[in-house]
Amino acid sequence: MKLRYQGLVDTLNDPDREVRLNSLRQLMDAVTTKKLAAPPLCDSVNNHIHTTYSFSIYSPSRAIWEAYLSGLQSAGIMDHDSICGAEEFIEAGTIVGIATTIGIECRTDFSHTRFNGRRINNPDQKSNAYISLHGIPHSQIAAVKDYFAPIILARQKRNKLMIGRINQMLAPFAIALNYERDVLPLSNYRNGGTVTERHLLHALVRRLVRVFGKGEPLVNFLNGTLCLPIAPGVSRQLLDKHNPYYEYDALGLLKREFVGTFYVDATEDECPDIGRLSAFSKRINSICAYAYLGDVTNSVTGDKKERKFEDGFLDELIAFIKELGFEAVTYMPSRNSPLQLARIMDLCKQNGLLQISGEDINSPRQPFISHAMRNGEFQHLVDTTWALIGHEKAATGDTRCGFFSAETVKKYPDLNERIRFFKELGMNCHAARCVVSQSPLPTIPLS
Repeated sequence: MKLRYQGLVDTLNDPDREVRLNSLRQLMDAVTTKKLAAPPLCDSVNNHIHTTYSFSIYSPSRAIWEAYLSGLQSAGIMDHDSICGAEEFIEAGTIVGIATTIGIECRTDFSHTRFNGRRINNPDQKSNAYISLHGIPHSQIAAVKDYFAPIILARQKRNKLMIGRINQMLAPFAIALNYERDVLPLSNYRNGGTVTERHLLHALVRRLVRVFGKGEPLVNFLNGTLCLPIAPGVSRQLLDKHNPYYEYDALGLLKREFVGTFYVDATEDECPDIGRLSAFSKRINSICAYAYLGDVTNSVTGDKKERKFEDGFLDELIAFIKELGFEAVTYMPSRNSPLQLARIMDLCKQNGLLQISGEDINSPRQPFISHAMRNGEFQHLVDTTWALIGHEKAATGDTRCGFFSAETVKKYPDLNERIRFFKELGMNCHAARCVVSQSPLPTIPLS
């Protein structure tokens, strides 16, 4: 890429939102005038892209640009506890011509259910599970911000406790972190983003690199002094001082092997009761999805230990979330075995749950396209994505027109029929560039 355009790509991560969007417009102008080659399109989608509003190297504008370069038809923003990047993500998608969906990922409390004390899908805490709200109507963005604002504040308090534990553990080596100085600048907290455990680890990696340098001294400290097991592949990455992803590879190791030593359990102030969150999702007409993890053997992302999760009680769990009012399950074909995938797909069919997917993007090593999803047996996940797009547009215009509204279910009681209808709506809406600020939103005739 020409130096001038590489400079524009770099400014897609500028601190100023308008600078980011203007740079994206200039890049697309260069594509339109054939000064930059347009990437080939493919039939892939991705509904689970993190941005700098949780933990990622990508701003919403940069995430859309990377999705465009990858040839994605559709991209979905999915930040932890924050939806503050959604409006930029939508606008950026309009600029490059990619259909978008918006959502939010959070942890919920199952301690008041029969799953209390079980490790569900959260590696760090029992009685606690990750869920996703997909297809949030644009008219409800402000309501989502308000709902999660106290959750972000509660997380701040726990983050500081964990920094205290890290400092206590590393005090013998004269290593200490300051939350305001070392952690917050690595986040988008001041613009409504959240601060996660990965931010704490990122700050720690930077401090360790300053103290020990890259390569053998750092590996010796992590492995020899802190006694962290390091897989051969990760060891090779960390011994390579010129590795462009050095900090993220070190972070992945610490996420896998070190978090448990300083982790502080989140309370219900930070992780709302699962029933309350499900009810909130219904109020705003988003689609509440359980995030299936499954027992981990060889973690694709390298940041999870081999461990048993919900597979031992999956039938019971899926039936429970259905009773609770969940409408969907989200899973990632690249992370699970064929047997795990066949089982979760079958349980979704048995319980009438929508199947959603996307690749959890938060590291520069991760491709935006899931090659596993391009297998023909997962075409239904592409169809569902277009149905999500249709739902999001329709529900933004009229909450009675959402995918799971009583009126829509009455008109289209069969789930597959409803998917086909909303898929067509989503594709037609995108083809016509039906955007909230530019043209009327679609409605579903309910009579």
